[in-house]
Amino acid sequence: MSRIQLWHGDICELEVDAIVNPANPTLWMSTGVGQALKAKAGDEIELAAIRQQPVAVGDAIVTGAGHLAARLVIHAVSIDRDRRTSGAVIERAVRNIFARAREHDVMSLAMPALGTGVGGFSIDEAARVAVATVRDELRRSPGLASVTFALRGVAAYASFERALAAPVGIEVVADVRPPVAIDIVSEVRA
Repeated sequence: MSRIQLWHGDICELEVDAIVNPANPTLWMSTGVGQALKAKAGDEIELAAIRQQPVAVGDAIVTGAGHLAARLVIHAVSIDRDRRTSGAVIERAVRNIFARAREHDVMSLAMPALGTGVGGFSIDEAARVAVATVRDELRRSPGLASVTFALRGVAAYASFERALAAPVGIEVVADVRPPVAIDIVSEVRA
């Protein structure tokens, strides 16, 4: 059984096997989550990502995690060169994140809301697409025990909370802790 959790806080602080960087096609980590990851992990993760160019929109590559508590960073290209995205791109990016996670025996994964920062995509639609795709991919990923959506802000958290609470026959459990670490847990059975 796998768990989907919501966490309000800095993705860089999570102790998981892999953290997702919502990347652009150049793989330069100069804004948003990418910039925060690079600041904590060191320049080497950006340089390792850039060496793997070109990467198509919706695809994902893997680098080490530098000074982060995580083992790996999965760079998912979730916006195009014009800094736009769509539900289809987010779905493809999530599927490729899971493909890379399976290849690298990832048991725990943290990801932000893809496409909603620089990409400007609707947080509600991004949450719906991401949660539905994660639920589907977890059924194909028996080794992946947990996925944590690391979110910033009340609006993002509320959107993902609604997406997780949508009826799909999966039990949703709320675990309320201090504001820095609030989890909503959804368990997915294979």
